Amino acid sequence: MPERSESVAKHIEALHRGFDLWPTLPFHPPALGDARWTEELILSTWVQAQTGRPPASGLEYRVGRSRGGFDCLEFSFLPEDRWLAEEAPIDTSIPLNRRSDGPQPRIEIPVPWYGAGMSFGSISEQVMLARAKAAQRWRTFTCTGEGGYPESLLPYKEHVITQVATGMFGVREETILWAPIVEFKYAQGAKPGLGGHLLGDKVTAAVARMRESLPWVSLFSPFPFHSVYSVEDHKKHLDWIRAIHPQALLSVKVSTPNDVDMVAVGSYYAGAHILHLDGGYGGTGAAPEIAKKNIAMPIELAIPKVHRFLEHEGIRDELVLMASGGIRTAYDLAKAIALGADGVVLGTAELVALGCTRCGNCERGRGCPFGLTTTDPELSLLVDPEWGAERIGKLYASFEFELREILRRLGLSSVRALRGRTDLLRYRRAEGGPDGTA
Repeated sequence: MPERSESVAKHIEALHRGFDLWPTLPFHPPALGDARWTEELILSTWVQAQTGRPPASGLEYRVGRSRGGFDCLEFSFLPEDRWLAEEAPIDTSIPLNRRSDGPQPRIEIPVPWYGAGMSFGSISEQVMLARAKAAQRWRTFTCTGEGGYPESLLPYKEHVITQVATGMFGVREETILWAPIVEFKYAQGAKPGLGGHLLGDKVTAAVARMRESLPWVSLFSPFPFHSVYSVEDHKKHLDWIRAIHPQALLSVKVSTPNDVDMVAVGSYYAGAHILHLDGGYGGTGAAPEIAKKNIAMPIELAIPKVHRFLEHEGIRDELVLMASGGIRTAYDLAKAIALGADGVVLGTAELVALGCTRCGNCERGRGCPFGLTTTDPELSLLVDPEWGAERIGKLYASFEFELREILRRLGLSSVRALRGRTDLLRYRRAEGGPDGTA
């Protein structure tokens, strides 16, 4: 990476100093955040990425104020005298391959999450590097997204998922062979049915070269794959990857239509190892609000729907169910697992750890003041990959600590025992409203 100029270094220092002082101010600027990503969740995520622990200052780090989704659920913890001892061993690992009908390795990750697809073009290469470094250190994964596979990620290839999306940008045989997991993105929860769109001012020469396109020309990923209109077509897609890279695990990323449970069964019989269920609460500022709020099924409804249907079909323990689309906190990820997921996929939370304030300027080439969702060569230098990896790693450490505490208070010694335990959840009491029942 080129050396930073003195002005860039000063800008970074000022940004960090401002974040560090923000929790001590007598008021928080009302423009920061929204009902889901409140100002407190943004600031507490920053603190966790700095300290590796949840904030001790009183900042809310568990829920937002949306009065919906994960914010209206809470755990029914055991009485304190029934909690597991603090020194009790707790297993937070999950397998990513539960099938026994192929040559693929038995991959296991020590924490029940990995990084979501964020493509070169939507974010900078420096951010991609930071995420890959953190994934390697935590022995989990991060995903390239649909913008191709930068060669700078090659040292971390054992921890990088490559994505095949409808635009087929940067998809080559060598990038498939590099990856231990290949993900097909059929839809994104934040904008199902709309495909992808990268505006021309983000398509720099480097981005165009990676995506095999023309600089400064907007790029579209159509919806759907126009070669896939049935489960049989879907199987041919997965067979294509199996023919090139028989050892690769196959992940299928879908949104949450009403028949998503049938989609899940179809993906299993097509040969998928992982079903990545993406709900509508996720996405960056580039996703249209009308799509995020009105199209996809809420993720907290889709997870148990799919989990129960897979159980009914007798194949639940052969397909790994990963959930994304609004996983902000350790409590969110634990609730997703209690609803029926095996694990979760983190996206925006990692960007918030690096300074994202949810300003919504992700679409513009120079729109991100923190150098995250930008392809501008100068703004990109605001993120040092080593610094970014350290912050993401500390956020992971805080999430792991909190997850262990949640399991300990539920009397569970393994995160796998939490899967599908909806009996451990109840509705939160809304302020000024009646108590809910689970």
